[in-house]
Amino acid sequence: MPFNSPLRYPGGKGKLTNFIKKVFEENDLFGGHYVEAYAGGGGIALNLLLHNYASQIYLNDLNLAVYAFWYSVINSTDELCKSISDVRVDMAEWHIQRKIFDKPGKKSHLELGFSTFFLNRTNRSGILKAGVIGGRNQDGAWKIDARFNKKDLIRRIEKIAQCGSRIRLSNLDAQDFMQQTLPTLPPKSLVYLDPPYYVKGQGLYEDHYTHEDHTTVAEYVQSKIKQPWIVSYDNAPEIVEMYKKRQAITYGINYSAQNRYEGAEAMFFSDKLSVPTVKNPAKVKSNEILVLRLE
Repeated sequence: MPFNSPLRYPGGKGKLTNFIKKVFEENDLFGGHYVEAYAGGGGIALNLLLHNYASQIYLNDLNLAVYAFWYSVINSTDELCKSISDVRVDMAEWHIQRKIFDKPGKKSHLELGFSTFFLNRTNRSGILKAGVIGGRNQDGAWKIDARFNKKDLIRRIEKIAQCGSRIRLSNLDAQDFMQQTLPTLPPKSLVYLDPPYYVKGQGLYEDHYTHEDHTTVAEYVQSKIKQPWIVSYDNAPEIVEMYKKRQAITYGINYSAQNRYEGAEAMFFSDKLSVPTVKNPAKVKSNEILVLRLE
């Protein structure tokens, strides 16, 4: 599947795109709105938008650095692309961008957004506070620019920006975002929540959750959201208990966070949502869905 997002993100949820397309098909959601309260790399949302499964997408992320990047993609496209084209991808620049990221102060959205992008493309597994690919001495098998194909990344950004009028951005706590946004949605909408992992969230995400945070989200989702919804997590017993009354499937998904392995994931669904019958939602092939609506 072609990559649509210019960001790399731990968790690899882009692999679920074809499954989510099947959800759209089986629940007659074509042309509806698609909402992500924890947008991150936005891979699923962007694919649905660019292939015209969704007419509008909502990308929310509490992390200001991530929000600043998406804001720059839509509102400062030319400046962002020029920064990518002109930058030297080396350790000297890495230190400059790391300093901006660590202490943004009064930096503009463009400056912070570019810093976020640079670190995401040059750090191990795309983790913003991880070490650089190849190590600081650049003596690893892969070098700092291994994931920095400027031409392709600029192409992705420009393609997304062309659809900017169909993208709604916000920088809110997930629950605040849902409280403000969900009442405005049309009936034909799908809400997808991918909260920070329960077990390893602290090592992967800037804004990780406590047990109480996960509980609060679970209670809100199951009691307040009226639209069809999907929640995905690592398959932790505590999470399974929180969603024990909902439809659920477990599966394996390959993702990279310093090492590649297949982790156990869980997905939970609102009661009236028709759930596609597949062996593994992360491995649905393109020929298992309808023709891409882009064509």
